[in-house]
Amino acid sequence: MTTNYCDTFITVAPDCPIAVAEEPPSGVRPTVASLQYELLRDRPYELTSDDLLFEVHMIRSGQDASERSAERQRFFGRDVPCLRASPLPKRYGWGIHHDAEGFVALVGLGSAEYAALAARSDLTQKAAMRSSRK
Repeated sequence: MTTNYCDTFITVAPDCPIAVAEEPPSGVRPTVASLQYELLRDRPYELTSDDLLFEVHMIRSGQDASERSAERQRFFGRDVPCLRASPLPKRYGWGIHHDAEGFVALVGLGSAEYAALAARSDLTQKAAMRSSRK
């Protein structure tokens, strides 16, 4: 199972509460949103969606690095939500661009780059999942 997309732009959720992207708050214990944000901010187009989700899992679970390979198999041996379910495009206004090789980068709502990617017909456009049901 994989969460990777290629040539895809995940736009913010239709019910995203903000108009301009904002950094998720960081606290004593980092949240999924803050970890995803930091990894993608610092490493644009270096990680695939699978890499990002697994890295966040490893950080939050405190797993030993020596178990990395076996833990990755366990992690992806079950259903894992894709980045459309991430709090970044649902709550914090970040689009997620997947390039032709499946590597991802953040693109802030309200930026020219966001508008350009959202208008591209050569990219698959997928909205992030709504936070509430209608």
